[in-house]
Amino acid sequence: MYIIQHLSINCCINKQFLLHNFTNVCLMNIMIKGDEKMNKKTDLRIIKTKNNLYQTLIKLMSDRPFEEIKVSDICEKALVNRSTFYSHYSDKYELLSSYIDTLKESLEKELEKNTSIKNTKEYYLEMISLFLDHVEEKKEIYVAIGKTNKNGIMMDMIYDAFKKEIIEGIDKSEQRVKIPSNFVATFYLGAVFSAGTEWLMSDFKYTKEEMLNYLNILIPDGLEIVNKK
Repeated sequence: MYIIQHLSINCCINKQFLLHNFTNVCLMNIMIKGDEKMNKKTDLRIIKTKNNLYQTLIKLMSDRPFEEIKVSDICEKALVNRSTFYSHYSDKYELLSSYIDTLKESLEKELEKNTSIKNTKEYYLEMISLFLDHVEEKKEIYVAIGKTNKNGIMMDMIYDAFKKEIIEGIDKSEQRVKIPSNFVATFYLGAVFSAGTEWLMSDFKYTKEEMLNYLNILIPDGLEIVNKK
């Protein structure tokens, strides 16, 4: 009888122990899911805040030179506290640099759509077409940067995005160019930047189709190539 009672007590204790552990596990899972939701909400808030600051900066750059814009101007127009601004960026230069990085990533994704590698001219014209699409879509941004004498930053962004894609395109081709791909990329990039800048500064005087037609006439039929071994 004693043994049975003892076993019953142990059984009850084990059940209570298991129930306690199960409850703790459930609570832990709830807390983890709650933290994940909170993190997602926080991430969304950060993204929204940064996008707000980006758009505000571009609007201000459309009205006045970048050098004349103060952090207080950005915060006031964006309805953001200075403490919030400085929790993300050390100054307006870092804000602009960060925005240029997002623009570069966007351009790189656009250029990755180019699948034409039949010859260098066709590949290059397709890349320019994709670039002009990007410029049209982000017109306000490109114009604002152009107006603030930040062409060096824009040139670096375009250079980095295009150079990577041009070199990869040449390397993927079944034929190889006699000239080093790095040099080819640099050569073509000068034309891309000049044509894009002219298009912007003329306030899109020409249509995209006209731009591509002019470039088609100006660009040589292709680079001298030799078969890969």
